[in-house]
Amino acid sequence: MRMIAVRRVLFVAVLAFVLTPGVCSAAGGPCQATGIKIGEVSDNSAIVWTRLTRNADRNSPDGPMPELIYENAKGKDAAKKKRAKLLAVKYPGGATIADIKDAVPGTGGQTQVAYRVAGSGDWQYTGWESVDGNKDFTHQFYLQKLLAGTEYQVRVESRAWATGPAGQTVKGRFKTAPRSGDPAGVVFTVSTGQGYPSQDSPDGYKIYPSMLTLNPDFFVHTGDIVYYDSLAKSIGLARYHWQRTYGLKSNVEFHRQVGSYFIKDDHDTWQNDCWPTMDSGYMGAFTFQQGIALFIEQVPMGKLTYRTQRWGKDLQIWLVEGRDYRSANTDPDGPDKTIWGDKQKAWFKRTVKASDATFKVLISPTPLVGPDRPNKKDNHSNAGFKHEGDELRRFIAAQENMVVVCGDRHWQYVTQHPTGVREYSCGPVSDKHAGGFEESDRTDWHRYLNIRGGFLSCTVERAQDKPTMTFRHHDADGAILNTDRIIPGRPTK
Repeated sequence: MRMIAVRRVLFVAVLAFVLTPGVCSAAGGPCQATGIKIGEVSDNSAIVWTRLTRNADRNSPDGPMPELIYENAKGKDAAKKKRAKLLAVKYPGGATIADIKDAVPGTGGQTQVAYRVAGSGDWQYTGWESVDGNKDFTHQFYLQKLLAGTEYQVRVESRAWATGPAGQTVKGRFKTAPRSGDPAGVVFTVSTGQGYPSQDSPDGYKIYPSMLTLNPDFFVHTGDIVYYDSLAKSIGLARYHWQRTYGLKSNVEFHRQVGSYFIKDDHDTWQNDCWPTMDSGYMGAFTFQQGIALFIEQVPMGKLTYRTQRWGKDLQIWLVEGRDYRSANTDPDGPDKTIWGDKQKAWFKRTVKASDATFKVLISPTPLVGPDRPNKKDNHSNAGFKHEGDELRRFIAAQENMVVVCGDRHWQYVTQHPTGVREYSCGPVSDKHAGGFEESDRTDWHRYLNIRGGFLSCTVERAQDKPTMTFRHHDADGAILNTDRIIPGRPTK
């Protein structure tokens, strides 16, 4: 708790610059109602995601919604069937996607990012760039040659055209990673399962202001960031899911102040438990391949959706891709059935073996340990992917001080596989989204089990030059529900 308490004091001290993100008047130029996202932060680079919007806020929650017409099914009956074929999408009274409730329609214009070391006097500028109307009026800026272990301030400016008036400016901040030899303390947070109906605050989700009080160095969203299934029947309606979610004040405020890494899972790729060759008419005109492209449009992302990042001497994280390369869930299990694909798996093993970080953390969109429910067939803890699951668990168990953090499950847990692999499930965004498991399902593998929402935090620090890694499960308000500490050299069993 010592490191977290100190960071809270420091966090208050740096708030002066970022307390006000900027206001927007539609008459004065383009707005940025969906905020900014800062991601893929390394010790010398970062990506700043921007989007221009027509209005200063989301549409009214009382706006119209489209009617979905399925073959031999209507409304909720079709949603229950999950595989009913979509026939048509009807908008009432001549409305379009831009008119429906909670939408945040985009607009053309230009943006640029100004950035500097926090508190210094000299701003650097990326230069103005036009947003891309074919990519939801977004643009991503790649900041290079940054200083390691340093806090930066950013201003994302906007205008309608080169000689036009200024639009909204959004202020933000982020921290670069310390160099690999630096025994710096690090705090990061993890979440999953961000269902739009699962909001638990008038501003969106409680976890975001709760996580901000820890002043995290970075945040990882492990997937199911949005849920396309029942409504995203076109690429426009899929983009609508991102607009309404990242138009929530809780999300806007958090993401302009914390660097993030995003991982996708089934619901923010296409539909429940999906794979590339899956045949379904349920999603209408929206395809699996469009879902892959849309993800890297809507979040700051580099060339690959699997990657590793070092955060100082004591921490390295691996973030993996679980949808793009997988076999069909329905295929028989065996050596050729995969979730990760051969290339990603080889990369993972090679980079883990090459790492000299004290602690190694695999952050996965789905579980490797579980246990899960016996009827599930979508992850490495299920019988359907046992062969590859066993392979990965054997490899991870052979590494020193390596653990798994996972999303996807709608409950919090700490479990330990008989091989010794320990797994931390962060749990869903709120109690409203929790479920699917019962206390009576507890097994000998469970060190902690709680059917509720919130988030996971991890603190890596040193005392008398001895490193420790501490995981804490929090409820949505930030209260600590469970603490689990790892000390190098101690057996995990």
